[in-house]
Amino acid sequence: MKHVPTLFLLLSTLLLAVSVESLPPPLFPDEALPTKSGYLPVKPAPGSSMFYTFYEAQKPTTTLTDTPLLIWLQGGPGCSSMIGNFYELGPWRVVSRATELEPNPGAWNRLFGLLFLDNPIGVGFSIAASKQDIPKNQRQVAEQLYAALVEFIEQNQGFEHRPVYITGESYAGKYVPAIGYYILKEKPNGKVNLKGLAIGNGLTDPVTQIRTHAVNVYYSGLVNAKQREELEKAQEISISLVKAQKWREAADARLELLTLIGNMTGLATLYNTARMIPYRTDLVVDLLNQREAKRVLGVSETMRFEECSDEVEEALRGDVMKSVKFMVEYAVERTNVLLYQGMLDLRDGVVSTEEWMKTMNWSGLGMFLTAERKVWKDGNGDVAGYVQRWGNLSHVAVSGAGHFVPTDKDVNSRDMIESWVLGKGLFGGEDVRQTLTSSVLESKSNRFDSEN
Repeated sequence: MKHVPTLFLLLSTLLLAVSVESLPPPLFPDEALPTKSGYLPVKPAPGSSMFYTFYEAQKPTTTLTDTPLLIWLQGGPGCSSMIGNFYELGPWRVVSRATELEPNPGAWNRLFGLLFLDNPIGVGFSIAASKQDIPKNQRQVAEQLYAALVEFIEQNQGFEHRPVYITGESYAGKYVPAIGYYILKEKPNGKVNLKGLAIGNGLTDPVTQIRTHAVNVYYSGLVNAKQREELEKAQEISISLVKAQKWREAADARLELLTLIGNMTGLATLYNTARMIPYRTDLVVDLLNQREAKRVLGVSETMRFEECSDEVEEALRGDVMKSVKFMVEYAVERTNVLLYQGMLDLRDGVVSTEEWMKTMNWSGLGMFLTAERKVWKDGNGDVAGYVQRWGNLSHVAVSGAGHFVPTDKDVNSRDMIESWVLGKGLFGGEDVRQTLTSSVLESKSNRFDSEN
């Protein structure tokens, strides 16, 4: 009998050890937790709020009050910036399994703060109080974004003077210019200390851009001459609808054109000609619909995360084929602008962007077009891409990348954004900024209402 307690203690210890070993590791390691996350009320839409996740700089080189703040906006229209966070440029990503987060070697918050916003309301975990509050044009997008940014700055002491760089990709090729234009034109002395705009693989000037599709796929060897003619006819259908101001029909015709290109080429995705399967953004959907993920991010467990919102896409369909080039023209006279594209993207890649860049009404365009396009090499001496810049405008073609540049070239994308913000490497050197006359600056008028 005297051995029973010893035996019981031994069995209990063994059972406890087995129980502890069987517990799965946390989905979000401590290092993967955001510095802050939650909701920002959007004042133009009472009861609506924008979801955010914020990651402070891992290795800032200045005091935090002076550390640049990057803001990331996803495209769509209607897709969640949590795709950018957990699949592209955030500090931890899902790479092959939705239940396993891995550290990102190319995280954009190495030197800078990084804020992801689910924009506009109704996207991702953001909340739209009613369908009527969802934006239908870029003016409304900008108003909501500005309200959210001001709220974030006011909630965080010491953020008042941090340099702000607004970045994004794809349909954010409209969002980024829209909020930049709004700040520079209407809130130049407001609370957002805007220092630059960066657009990756953006849809910015749709008519000019879709006119490049046929010639692009033809000279890439993906279609023959007969197919090229068929694509050119499909392009003109969308463009003619734009001329007739049948905006929603024009957007639908653009989608039919892209579907036609996909059928002709047989590619797994037009976003990256080298991929054998589409990008695995579905992993983020599976990740964020897990109870632990919602708890960590401060989201109601009853919310269902969707990669893209059909309601928001529907609300903005009439906006798809409208150009915001004039907003970029206004911005580039006043602040730094970076346009970058992965060279393997057939939808919003290098050719489509260069085509509309050449038509900009910008005082520095002539000098930019004659500026040298320099070879950019990575740390191993391999070609990472090409950089062309003059004045406030920088253009980067990223080698080996498609639509999701940070996913395809994580470290190179980080090096690019850091060099651009800090004015180093191919983004530094001689001062080539032009001096602007007041007449040039004042020639750009406020065209929000007329263009949307």
